[in-house]
Amino acid sequence: MISELDRAMWHKSSYSGSANNCVERGILPTGRQAVRDTKDRDLGTLLFEPSAWQAFVDAVREGELDG
Repeated sequence: MISELDRAMWHKSSYSGSANNCVERGILPTGRQAVRDTKDRDLGTLLFEPSAWQAFVDAVREGELDG
C-alpha cells in the first residue's frame, strides 16, 4: 500500500549547502506539509496541517522567530 508520504512532492531548502546539511519539505496530496532531515530520512517526518504550516511561515516572514 502506498502511503501519503510516498506520494509527497519533496523540495530541498533553498539554503542547502553541498554537504547535504538541510531539510526537505514535502507537499502531501491532502494539503498537509511534511518536513524531514535530508541526511537521515529514516529518522522520521514531521507533519503539519496547512493552517499550522502557514502560521509558521508567517511567523518566519515577520521575524517573530528571530533569536
